[in-house]
Amino acid sequence: MKVVIADITHIKYAEEICETIAESAAVRGTGIARRTPEYIAKKMENGNAVIALDGDKFAGFCYIEKWGHGKFVANSGLIVHPDYRGGGLAKKIKLKVFAHSREKFPDAKVFSITTGLAVMKMNSDLGYKPVPFSELTDDPTFWDGCQTCKNYDVLTRTNRKMCLCTGMLYDPEKVKKEKKTVIKEKTFNRLKRIKEALFLKKDKNK
Repeated sequence: MKVVIADITHIKYAEEICETIAESAAVRGTGIARRTPEYIAKKMENGNAVIALDGDKFAGFCYIEKWGHGKFVANSGLIVHPDYRGGGLAKKIKLKVFAHSREKFPDAKVFSITTGLAVMKMNSDLGYKPVPFSELTDDPTFWDGCQTCKNYDVLTRTNRKMCLCTGMLYDPEKVKKEKKTVIKEKTFNRLKRIKEALFLKKDKNK
């Protein structure tokens, strides 16, 4: 099994990918925005997609979308072919596309809207936080892409403030600050332990 950055050699799988996404949405009974084979092919041409292959057989896929002039990116359309579900492939694809997004767009906030508990868990493990939709991109083109979702009326009735999906956000600046805080706390605690050990040693020597 290979999980690789998709390119023009993988365009032959675009139609099958679209069909698999549509079938999955129908089975789950929740919305996944439909995409055309041409749209998927463009993602591959631009190096903004990840594909999983078992030999020459399609196994899974995910693509990157850029919004708000590059201030936001989304990892969308995560799908695993029914023959390969339940073996951890979705997580491998998610890790690959997330790493690729961070490499290509290091300053962008990475966001996700999903109804899938498994995706929410993977997002949380990567550092995403649940957020209101107001913290996500306000690019109308992104939200227009939800029109093919069966729950689109919920989104419009709430003025795009909420839907059945959960909004999640990875903010690289916040993550950086959190890491600095953790490092500072660890350093402080280490110095504290050293100090306490020295005082205990002095007390024993008295």
